[in-house]
Amino acid sequence: MYININELYLKYYYGKIKKNDFECAIYTFLVNNQDKTCLSHWIACEYEDFISWFVPRINKCIDSYRDKGFSFEAFLSKYIHVASREYRTRSVINSVIEYSTWSSRVLEMYAHEEPPVYNCKDKEKDIETENTITRLITDKRNGRKNTRRILALILKCYYYVSDDFAEKIAPLIGITPDKLIELLNKIKTLRQKKDDNLYLLKERIFCQFYRCMVFSKRLSIVNENTLIYNRLKLRLEKARERLDKMRHRMASIRTEATNSQIAEVIGVKKGTIDASLYKLKSLWKEMAKKADLN
Repeated sequence: MYININELYLKYYYGKIKKNDFECAIYTFLVNNQDKTCLSHWIACEYEDFISWFVPRINKCIDSYRDKGFSFEAFLSKYIHVASREYRTRSVINSVIEYSTWSSRVLEMYAHEEPPVYNCKDKEKDIETENTITRLITDKRNGRKNTRRILALILKCYYYVSDDFAEKIAPLIGITPDKLIELLNKIKTLRQKKDDNLYLLKERIFCQFYRCMVFSKRLSIVNENTLIYNRLKLRLEKARERLDKMRHRMASIRTEATNSQIAEVIGVKKGTIDASLYKLKSLWKEMAKKADLN
């Protein structure tokens, strides 16, 4: 079905047809006459996707036309040609992003693959953990157990303590699992703002990491010593530099609770927590030295 675009434009120009009808006519022409466009060499499915993407731009194409010696049909053809280059560029970028994302995802899935579970080894580890904790909380002089040391350490490292781990370790330090989880939640409440900032920074680092991957992949498919190649290379260098700075900043952020916060949650003085953690650190170093000698 052939439609004379120039005649339709004149009818629209003189108000004989509405703009919506003119747009529909152009769309019908493009759908049924691929061989009469500059995209006749495209495969049909790709051309159909392009037309669907191009439809919202027909309105702007009509408004942009000025009669300066060339017909509206010629202007439309040129407009489609320019738009097709933009469409191809966007398609390549989207493909690169999808490729980069899945490449990273595959590596992530391999890195986080769950190891097989062996019950006998788990039991051995549990026994070893219990023995270590017992030695750390037992006072050598009188044999009394100072469970506050481990409690202070757990609250110190709250960021890495799961509810499952809290339930397992609670009986070893003479406290109910519910009480330990309650104390951990209090610490998390005090640290909420810091943790939120850390989470947002991690999300920004992930986005920046993918941005670097996309720039790197796009750079690999562009000819060297071209203007776009040099621009992409500069953007990649800046993106990597920013990523390094963000990682360095995240590494400097403390994820552990302060001794003051721990003291506030437990209900003791800060000096007591200072002493407990210092003693625990000294005992751990002593046990590590003995282990190296053995």
